[in-house]
Order: sequence, then C-alpha cells, then structure tokens
Amino acid sequence: MSESQSAGLAEPPIPPGACDCHFHVFGPTARFPYAEGRSFTPPEAPVDAYRALMAGLGLERAVIVQPSVYATDNRCTLDAIARLGPACRGVAVISGGESEQELSRLHDAGIRGVRFNLLYKGGPSLDALERVADRIKTFGWHVQLLVDGRELAEIRPRLAALPVDIVVDHLGHMPASCGVDHPGFRALIALAREGRSWVKLSGAYRVSELGSPFGDATPFAHALIAAAPERLVWGTDWPHPAYDGPAPDDALLLELLRRWAGDAERLRKILVDNPARLYGF
Repeated sequence: MSESQSAGLAEPPIPPGACDCHFHVFGPTARFPYAEGRSFTPPEAPVDAYRALMAGLGLERAVIVQPSVYATDNRCTLDAIARLGPACRGVAVISGGESEQELSRLHDAGIRGVRFNLLYKGGPSLDALERVADRIKTFGWHVQLLVDGRELAEIRPRLAALPVDIVVDHLGHMPASCGVDHPGFRALIALAREGRSWVKLSGAYRVSELGSPFGDATPFAHALIAAAPERLVWGTDWPHPAYDGPAPDDALLLELLRRWAGDAERLRKILVDNPARLYGF
C-alpha cells in the first residue's frame, strides 16, 4: 500500500459507511480455477489484500463484481462476500437458465445484480439481456453493463425498456477524447436522468488518454454529477485487471472523486446514500 493510501484524505473527510462499489478478487487459483477461453489471465488478488486496502482508504462497505475470467462460476465471488461479511454485497454473472432456487441462494448470499461484460470473454452476450432481466426482477436486482460507451445510443431503447435498473460501469467506458457531446455519452446522461439507470464514477484511468492524474476524464464526471447526482456510485476497480498501463494509486482515485464531488454533501451521496439504496445496505 502506498504512503498516500495510508495517509487517507483531507477535506471533505471520507464519510462513515463509505462504499467501494466495484472491486474484484482473483484466486487462489488452486481453489477457484479460471475459465477456459478467457480474454486474459490475472495474477491472484486475495481478499486479505483487499481488506487492507479498505482500511487504508477509510472504506466500510464494498461490492465485489464477478470478473470475466470466472464466467458463470461465482464461487470465488461468493466466498469473498462471506469472508467480508455483512458490509459486502456482490454482482454475479448468470446464464439465465438457473433455477429459482439457485437465484434465491445467490440473493441470500448477498448478490444484488448481474453483470453483462461486453468487452471480454466470459458470460452471456447481449442476446440474453431481456431473458436475464426477466429472471432477476422479482429479486430487485439490477443489470450491470461493461460496454463500449460509443454503443449506448444504439442500445438505449432496449435498456430503457427493461423491468430492472441498469448500472453502467466506468463513466460509460469510452475514450475521453470522444467528449461529453458524443451520442453515446448523451445517451448515458439521458438514461441516468430518466431514473432507472446508475453510473459508476470509476475507471477514470480506463477512459483517460493522458494518463495520471486522469484529468481528461473530469468532464465526463462533472456532466454526470450535474445531471443526476442521486444516480451515481464510485469504485476502485481494484486490482485493476486487464489494464496495460501502470497500476493506478487507489488513494489518487478516491482523491479524484473528492475533487469531482466538490463538497461533503455530494461526496456522502455518492459514497454512502446512493450505494445503500442500490445494494440494500
């Protein structure tokens, strides 16, 4: 952990109950082997290392997201939820063919959403979107999307018609040079304003084309905060898988959010109030 991570943040302080809404755990691979045909092979990233990160950043709640390398085998994700306890929720990957009993088991274990990863191999394609959404609606779960944001304008009607909420990863995950006037980003803003979609103010380093401190991602964040601050959450994206650049400093990413929020009230909304509503804390 870096010195800046240990030091925490100055003003406004990280509020009690702050939540990291996007992280992953990998391994141990002897217990939780990766799926065949995956797009990448990450190093192990254990629960204890993540727990130390939470403590260093002053975070009290967390949401683990099933990574593509495990496809629909959610055992590693469920194990992490159990080890982190009541302060943790999860987002699974399912095929849509699971029994009602299996979905109930996942819900009881802390699952609150299902992920469609359209950028990496593993899990269902968008062809299963409506079928999966119909299966999860009785549980109050949401659909989480990792998608190239330039495609959002095209698929917006399908998303808006779903019977469940939508959560879009990583500021829409489109190159920062596309700008806030790109049709895909305008579609993202519209979805958030319509009140059934959420956006993660995460992955600034994934959209930035300038590198650290990722200032070219700021216009996206500011536009989202101005449009729908009650529909935004944040995450570290630890341990930053499938990223070719230097691993970002998680404390810097939290500091970036603090600057985007601008004041303690908005920071609390994004870190505490919104995650509590979305994930049922």
